[in-house]
Parts: sequence; structure tokens; C-alpha cells
Amino acid sequence: MASKDALQKIESHEKLCRIMQKQTHDKIKQLENQVTRVERILLVSVGALISGMAYVIFALALQWKIVY
Repeated sequence: MASKDALQKIESHEKLCRIMQKQTHDKIKQLENQVTRVERILLVSVGALISGMAYVIFALALQWKIVY
């Protein structure tokens, strides 16, 4: 009788561990997706900033060449 209770407790514990492991895996996957999204946003923002700065430098260079 005691061995059946012990076996049932072990099985219940293993089931709980599998559930928690799946939840942890799902959370890690969700965080990975969020990090990927932030990386994409950051790269687009940096690209836009560099493009804007290049445009300003080019416009100033043209204006300076016209004046002098």
C-alpha cells in the first residue's frame, strides 16, 4: 500500500515537472520572439537614422559647394 502511494507521488511529481518544463519552454520561446522583434525595430531605426544623417550631410555639402 505504501509503495503504491509513493509511486503515485512520484508520478504526480513527474507530471508536474513536465508541465512546468513546458511552461518554461513556452516562456523562453515568447521572450525569444520579443527579442527578435526588438532587434528588428532597432536595426530599422538605426538605418533610418543613418539615412537621415547622410541626407543632411549631402545637403550641407551641396549647399557649401554652391556658396563657395
